[in-house]
Amino acid sequence: MTVDVLRLDGVTFRRNGKEILHGIDLRVGAGEHWALLGPNGAGKSTILGFCGAQTHPTSGTVDVLGRRLGRVDMQELRRHIGHVNPRHPIRSDLTVLDVVLTGFTGTIEKMMRWAPSDAERARAYELIALVGLDDRADAEWPTMSQGERGRSLIARALAASPALLLLDEPTTGLDVAAREQLLETVDDLSRSEPEVASVLVTHHLEELPESTTHAMVIADGRVLAAGATADVVTSETISEAFRHPIDVAHDEGRWSARARKRLVV
Repeated sequence: MTVDVLRLDGVTFRRNGKEILHGIDLRVGAGEHWALLGPNGAGKSTILGFCGAQTHPTSGTVDVLGRRLGRVDMQELRRHIGHVNPRHPIRSDLTVLDVVLTGFTGTIEKMMRWAPSDAERARAYELIALVGLDDRADAEWPTMSQGERGRSLIARALAASPALLLLDEPTTGLDVAAREQLLETVDDLSRSEPEVASVLVTHHLEELPESTTHAMVIADGRVLAAGATADVVTSETISEAFRHPIDVAHDEGRWSARARKRLVV
């Protein structure tokens, strides 16, 4: 029986008096890899905020790693969640190693008067190698490419051995080569960290890793479909979500979408 890592039941959310999420249900089991798909403004990032113990719902319940929001120390809970955000606000000249080590402290910058243990430093180097940056461990943040930054943040998110990994549009700003390198890194995690569950937010089907097992498609704050990826990511559902006729294709583990051609009479 699959253990629930994440569960949302009947979740609604209001902002400035307007309801922007309407009765969201989601269950993510250990080792499952979910994608949240939908147009801009659909509510994907708001849902991810619940998953990351960043936000409370207006109504409904959210259970993360077996603990219910509203009844738990949110800051402590967040230490068990890996969060990859390409807009990570580093301002100093941290090296790749420094960035990964901040995953142990749960901070953006290095903590004053904190020094990693030998085991933490060894784990950091192990993760740097895992994401393919072992020859760039001393590279500084301002000189790193967007792809290198993205992979560094994945290693950082794994530092504290989380049970849940959240990826918020992780390929934002990447060129094609860097995007593919990052997606390969995500796919490798499904083999090297088999018990870790993940939730990835995107509105581009081309950005779905091959390891994606489940998907939820949302539009206007409502779930249109949720379940196994092949059952959910269809031309019909994606066309409905984006309000445009779209042909969805699946080839060798990767997804793509194109606007449906109109017949010329």
